[in-house]
Amino acid sequence: MSSFLPAPPEQSKPKLLHQVRQLMQLRHYSLRTEEAYLGWIKRYILFHGKRHPRELDEKHVSEFLSSLAINGRVAASTQKPGAKCAAVFVQRSAAA
Repeated sequence: MSSFLPAPPEQSKPKLLHQVRQLMQLRHYSLRTEEAYLGWIKRYILFHGKRHPRELDEKHVSEFLSSLAINGRVAASTQKPGAKCAAVFVQRSAAA
């Protein structure tokens, strides 16, 4: 009777938000900025039906920001430093 050990689970690629967090830590972003960006990035991804940011472009960022202004009643002063920067950050990170 031979016993076989189960195959070790394959090392899966880290999830997108984990990769973004690592990149921001590598670039020495503050913890507060990291948390804020991750929150906006989650909203951005959910807004676009959980599509990966590499499938999206600048038009999708504009749609997200417009929706925040119209439907979410998010002030422009909140959009620019928060939502826009986070969406652009994840777009560029995903493309790299």
